[in-house]
Amino acid sequence: MPNEVIAIAIKGVMPTANGWAVFLGNDEKTFVIYVDHSVGNALQMAISGVKRERPLTHDLIGHILLGLGARLEHIVINDVNEGTFFARILLHMENELGRKVIEIDARPSDSVVLALQHQRPMYVARSVFDSVEDMTEVLERVMKQQEAAAESDSDDTDSDSDSDSDSDDESDSEDEGEEGGDEEPGEDEDKS
Repeated sequence: MPNEVIAIAIKGVMPTANGWAVFLGNDEKTFVIYVDHSVGNALQMAISGVKRERPLTHDLIGHILLGLGARLEHIVINDVNEGTFFARILLHMENELGRKVIEIDARPSDSVVLALQHQRPMYVARSVFDSVEDMTEVLERVMKQQEAAAESDSDDTDSDSDSDSDSDDESDSEDEGEEGGDEEPGEDEDKS
C-alpha cells in the first residue's frame, strides 16, 4: 500500500441525537464521522456480528458482489470538504475474460459497513488524516463515562437484587406472624 494512505480501524460507534458518531483511527490519532441512524444501526450490527433474517441494503450489495464474482479489496476515505467525508471502494474482479480492479465513489459510512462485513482493510488518505481534528481524548472520555454508567447500572441491579432478597426475608417473617406491616404497599420499593 503506498505511503499516501494510513490503515485505520473503528475505535467506537456511539448514538447521538441526530444519528451515530463513528470514531475511526489508529494509535496515532482518532477522528469522527457522523452517520444517519440506519447506517449507524447497520454498523453496530456488523460490529456485533448480528445476522438478520432478511438482507438489508449493505447485505444486498454484498450478495450482488458475490454473484458477480467481485471481491471488495479495501476502502479509502480519500477526501474531506467542510466536514463532509468522501470515500472510494476498490473491488477486484477476476473471471475468464481477465482481471479487473474497479474503483467506486461511495459514502464513507456505507464503505465502512461493507469493509466490516467483508472483513477488509480500511484506509484514510494522509491528507485527510492530517487535516482532521484528533478526537482521541473525546473518545476516551466518553468511553470512561459509559463504563462508569454501566458499573452504576450494575451496582443498582445488584442492590435491587439485594433488596429483593431482603424483602423476601421480611415477607417470610411476616408470614411467621412477626409485626412489620405498618408500611403501605409499594413503599419498600427502590427509591433511587
